[in-house]
Amino acid sequence: MTAHSPTAAPLRVAHVMAGAPTGGAELFFERLCIAQAASGLSVLPVIRRDAARAARLQAGGVKPCELKFGGLTDWRTRPQLRTQLKQFAPRVTVAWMNRAARFTPQGDWILAGRLGGFYDLSYYRRCSHLIGNTHGLVRWMREQGWPQDRVHYLPNFATELANTAPVRPAGLPPGAPFLLSLGRLHTNKAFDVLIRAMAHLPGVWLVIAGEGPERAALEDLARKEGVAGRVLMPGWATHPGGLIRACTALVCPSRHEPLGNVVIEGFSAQKPVVAAASQGPTELIRSGENGLLAPVEDDRTLARRLASVLEDPVRASKLAAAGRADYEQTFATAPVLKAWSDFLSTVEKA
Repeated sequence: MTAHSPTAAPLRVAHVMAGAPTGGAELFFERLCIAQAASGLSVLPVIRRDAARAARLQAGGVKPCELKFGGLTDWRTRPQLRTQLKQFAPRVTVAWMNRAARFTPQGDWILAGRLGGFYDLSYYRRCSHLIGNTHGLVRWMREQGWPQDRVHYLPNFATELANTAPVRPAGLPPGAPFLLSLGRLHTNKAFDVLIRAMAHLPGVWLVIAGEGPERAALEDLARKEGVAGRVLMPGWATHPGGLIRACTALVCPSRHEPLGNVVIEGFSAQKPVVAAASQGPTELIRSGENGLLAPVEDDRTLARRLASVLEDPVRASKLAAAGRADYEQTFATAPVLKAWSDFLSTVEKA
């Protein structure tokens, strides 16, 4: 009897996350646990100790188990995790990323590893199944020797932003259109390329919402490029959805981006998205149809793509509408929950 039968007991699934306080995979883990519980599944989130994450999960209707998930000398977490899983008795346990996969034991459950990047697969040797959130990851895992029927594509869903109130950041001239980019201020995100592109977009404003080790270097680059007066870097956004709804176009200039959750969020908000052609955005964007791509590291082409959106509202609107259609078909909560439900009910241990 599958989980779809109205007389079946709710499918029990445990999700193990030992990741950082912030990050795309970590935040999607929270959204998925809450959404699966709301859909009728019995869900146990096991997390690395984090009061804020625990509070968000509890507010969403799921009670997490918090464990240490320390370094190589942490001998207590694995037996504690085994005890928690035995008590909960999941039919499927999903280990999210390397640290969780290292700690999660085999047992009377199907063990699946969920990857959001091209990770060291030796961490997942105890797993029966692997999950990738892009087709590229799924292809790569199969190329590494994993059986075709034990590797699964399960996309992320993004928050529904269509009805989110726009929130303009402080410091912008009233009514001024602006470009928005979000993420950790890290070399991989290529905000330096975006700042150089701004030199070719006179009069245009840019907001980079995030924090990280590259802040000083990026601020210095903005001064050297003569665009510091038009580039705002307000730190992490409390309401990123509101910022996305307020922007004129969303930009993802990353050098390395396995997925690009921000692209999907732009689709959700029905905003035109312009991205560098790194792994994730290339999979998500059909350039000229539901967004625009520029070569990685190419500030001049990126500027031209952005200018074409800013200068042609009709084209921008068509790109945004096509992105929204993709969101509704593939990346909204309902289709992603169905994909997960199909996966769980297929691999569950009877």
